[in-house]
Amino acid sequence: MPKEKSPKINPLLYRKTSINNLILYSMYLLSARKRKCCFEDLLKECFSLFPKVFCLKNIPKWPDSRKLDRPLRTLRTKKLIKGGPECFSLTKKGEILASEIALKFKQKTLKL
Repeated sequence: MPKEKSPKINPLLYRKTSINNLILYSMYLLSARKRKCCFEDLLKECFSLFPKVFCLKNIPKWPDSRKLDRPLRTLRTKKLIKGGPECFSLTKKGEILASEIALKFKQKTLKL
């Protein structure tokens, strides 16, 4: 099976975006690829797309899983996602917001 490439997003664009929106966008891409969204896959996707945000402070080549923990709880509280570490998914409200984020990344606008 061929490996799907993650879209390249300019760090100047994504560094001005909230971590919650970056996570929603990553979940949106995993969902669009019909991939399971477990914690490990989500961390890999977030780090692949947004390495400057999801890296360890002193070792930027490695992802920092702590950067997902609290935001995932916040997203669940806001009813934008459901599930747990074994399998997360977007709610209808989360899908709508994630598609808006995807459109803004595609258009390269900074207002998120």
